[in-house]
Amino acid sequence: MSTEYDLVILGGGTGGYVAAIRASQLGLKTAIVEAGKLGGTCLHAGCIPSKALLRSAEVYQTVKKAADFGVKTEGITLDFEAAQKRKQSIVDKLHNGVQYLIKQGKIDLYEGYGRLLGPSIFSPMPGTVSVEMNNGEENEILIPKNVLLATGSRPRTLPGLTIDGETVLTSDEALKLEELPSSMLIVGGGVIGVEWASMLSDFNVDVTILEYADRILPTEDKEISKAMEKALKSKGIKIITGAEVLPDTLAVQDGLAISTLENGSKKDYQAEKMLVSVGRDANTSGIGIENTEIEINRGFIQVNEFYQTKESHIYAIGDCIGGMQLAHVASHEGIKAVEHIANIKTEPIQYDFIPRCIYGSPEAASVGITEEEALTRGHKIKVGKFPFQAIGKALVLGESEGFVKIISDENTDDLLGVHMIGPHVTDMISESGLALILNATAWEVASSIHPHPSLSEVIGEAALAVDGLALHM
Repeated sequence: MSTEYDLVILGGGTGGYVAAIRASQLGLKTAIVEAGKLGGTCLHAGCIPSKALLRSAEVYQTVKKAADFGVKTEGITLDFEAAQKRKQSIVDKLHNGVQYLIKQGKIDLYEGYGRLLGPSIFSPMPGTVSVEMNNGEENEILIPKNVLLATGSRPRTLPGLTIDGETVLTSDEALKLEELPSSMLIVGGGVIGVEWASMLSDFNVDVTILEYADRILPTEDKEISKAMEKALKSKGIKIITGAEVLPDTLAVQDGLAISTLENGSKKDYQAEKMLVSVGRDANTSGIGIENTEIEINRGFIQVNEFYQTKESHIYAIGDCIGGMQLAHVASHEGIKAVEHIANIKTEPIQYDFIPRCIYGSPEAASVGITEEEALTRGHKIKVGKFPFQAIGKALVLGESEGFVKIISDENTDDLLGVHMIGPHVTDMISESGLALILNATAWEVASSIHPHPSLSEVIGEAALAVDGLALHM
């Protein structure tokens, strides 16, 4: 059985389903092929469930500090099973919402595994999609004018570190823990590793981060990285940088033990469990890439600025093309790809203007380039910084740790980057993203009146600080 479509999307994650909705709005007959659940990794094994648990950890720590606010509490305990149930109820509610949106958009959903076919009786060009249905029924054949690959990614591991799902975990397995371990080794100090370290520590787990680079969060501004390390260490988290994990030394028995190479010396570490957090690999195998002229580089699909592959009618977005590997990036890449398919004039995404967020405690967020990147690109810069400890609302909240850092071009006054660490900064970064899009200067940001008392005042003060004009420091 075969059906014709204007667009068939392989993958119903955040990028895929948002692209499908936009295609439906533009009048394209659209289908999604999804072997798992709509919403993909972000909804079921990433963004949403992890942030739900982070919120439980935050509330737990807040209640423990209630006496600081004049609130007396007794017998505070953590019910991790209840936290997990709350997490799942949020995921289920959002999953139902996505299913409703797909039905509302009259988008066909094929629950099965899709593969690209080469030129055949169905089409002289590669791109016909064969769907192996989950229910065991006969394969469906979809004949699209265009294909969008939104197949996402999966957790990466290191050679010799076998993920057993019991003692050696990825974030996928960690999200399903029924009980908290007493101790956890986290291999990798990037965004995911830092978020899990913060969460587990707030849940009273003894945490050690083993990071190969010379600092955690190595892609963020160095001052943010340094401040995050200080904050995590103040929680009791042990952070080892410059640590090369030696997988062949892994031993699993009543917990685990592993060795690292640090400055030429071998050191041993032990814990009840290990979380491997060393990046993500694209899901590109088994989807029929070999039946096309699509190019792969280091496992990622190669595309142009409008997400076309070498087969111009086959597009790809999101984690499977590499890049920033963020849910909101995938969504906007999907929108751009669909609009290009529909012959709508559109401009390429400017990736420097995309916010990046870290949802630990403290939070961190950034948009634009780091100070180091600005200097490497040849900018002569001005930098303004302002601490949360001078902001009244931060003191009221009892969360005065952190600062905002604004980097500006000395010659043009244009903003180059904004970097934040502190309370609720992931909710505040969008103002700075808009400022970059509008090519704003620090003076223009400071001229926007920020309400008092509010956390956002820190942005105005940091903007003033770029020219040495901060008022409250």
